[in-house]
Amino acid sequence: MYTIRSYWEDIIKHLLIQEKEVWLQRKVQGIMERGQQIKRATFSIRPYHRVSFDRDQYVQYLVSIHLYVKDGLKSFLEEGIYSCQSYIRDGNMMEQNTITEKLLSPSKTNLTPQFIEKDEEARAPFTYNRREAVRYAEQWWDSYNPAYQHFDVDCTNYISQCLKAGGAPMAGQPNRSKGWWYGGKNWSYSWSVAHSLRWYLSGARQGLIAGEAAEAHQLSPGDIICYDFQGDGRFDHTTIVVSKDSQGEPLVNAHTTNSRQRFWSYTDSTAYTPNIQYKFFRIGG
Repeated sequence: MYTIRSYWEDIIKHLLIQEKEVWLQRKVQGIMERGQQIKRATFSIRPYHRVSFDRDQYVQYLVSIHLYVKDGLKSFLEEGIYSCQSYIRDGNMMEQNTITEKLLSPSKTNLTPQFIEKDEEARAPFTYNRREAVRYAEQWWDSYNPAYQHFDVDCTNYISQCLKAGGAPMAGQPNRSKGWWYGGKNWSYSWSVAHSLRWYLSGARQGLIAGEAAEAHQLSPGDIICYDFQGDGRFDHTTIVVSKDSQGEPLVNAHTTNSRQRFWSYTDSTAYTPNIQYKFFRIGG
């Protein structure tokens, strides 16, 4: 039978060598292909749920991964917190799975462009404090601000908080289908749903406005990337740029799978498909 130490050591071993963990292999491969080096990798585990039967155990836990990456003359720390589960029978590990990204249900992702404000006036500029947006993104990447509602699929809620911390103006309250806003126990669809925020940023003429960039390298810290993993027109995920690597490519923070300084393309995600589509937004136009 497992001792506590050998049990968690075996989980780490499975995480590193199991063929099913293609997301970790993709992450390492991507770092190498970009000419970077992993100088040190550390892992820690926090169990939070265990169910035992006569012969079986099901354990859910969080794995924190810290990758110290050498990038030319600079270096950075990529971090992530991954939700995992394992199945043990008679003291032997039978299966271990990692869930790196959760997709929104179709009922939520179908919140479509009718939520865009379509005012015909010229876009009204606002002063966006990118430093404060990034500071907030760094402070709360691995935890949750109690001043806001926390969602199981929390990516866009977290990004909206970052935008607000940067001074993005809210408008549209109390109509949930209009504008971008948060008001205590209520909020707009665009505040919390990836697909709605993507379309709002494309069309808003006042309040929170953005301009679309053609390529990721054109973004700056504080800007936003939206992801359609399936390439089916329904956007599933949102991240914020917090820094750039030596090649000028964005490194992003995100929630749901809480991540810090992750390479923007998400090719290491279990939600990734070859059909993935991106939208790149420069906040403030």
